Amino acid sequence: MKKYRGIFIKNDAEVNIMRQAGGIVAAILDELEKAVRPGVTTMLFEEMALQLCREFDVKPAFKGYLGYPFALCCSVNEEVVHGFPSQRLLEDGDIVSFDMGVIHRGFFGDSARTVPVGEVSEEVKKLLRVTEESLYAGIEQAKAEANLYDISLAVQKHVEDQGYSVVRRFVGHGIGRHLHEKPEVPNFVPKGAAPVVLKPGMTLAIEPMVTVGGPEVEILSDKWTAVTKDRSLAAHFEHSVVITSDGPKILSQRLEA
Repeated sequence: MKKYRGIFIKNDAEVNIMRQAGGIVAAILDELEKAVRPGVTTMLFEEMALQLCREFDVKPAFKGYLGYPFALCCSVNEEVVHGFPSQRLLEDGDIVSFDMGVIHRGFFGDSARTVPVGEVSEEVKKLLRVTEESLYAGIEQAKAEANLYDISLAVQKHVEDQGYSVVRRFVGHGIGRHLHEKPEVPNFVPKGAAPVVLKPGMTLAIEPMVTVGGPEVEILSDKWTAVTKDRSLAAHFEHSVVITSDGPKILSQRLEA
């Protein structure tokens, strides 16, 4: 595997394995989303994620990573990321974010989405729509020879134009043989950051985290769950992508049977 300025460049065979890993993550998230309804515990989704990893013969990427105790990050309402599955019951009008990763043939797949529970308000629908749109706005800028921070600018502008905030404490990242590789992919343009030129074969996890209120977060006593400081709602969408000479390609999509 080659490097460009400390960033791993993947070859076609490696990208293909990552596409398989991403396809498995997408399939798992599809099954979790189908099971979302009022009255179920968030631990149900952890149990499903573990069972699906066994069925796909992959390892859950997050379980044990830096001490994280679960296969799935399951964050509800004001929880931004890294929420613990628990006996908490989902209620009508909630939103729940699933962040899932797997290890397949030595490579990582990673993706996230936020799902409405039952009937949600128009404001909640807008938050989910804008957050997902900001992800795709960022992906559109993930082009060879472009500046990495074009991705950041596209996400930030789309979110802030709608009156929402992007979380700054957590960012996207490179991905490959490691869950977190260089470069970081912020959802805002850092002041004074030198340009990072994107090259074919770079693989990135782009993941806007968007709040209705301010961007500040705090970590709960479990040392993992990040919540909005003002307890406003938060949404999270993520795809892993590869930079190619023909534009960005999403790796975390369900593969055709």
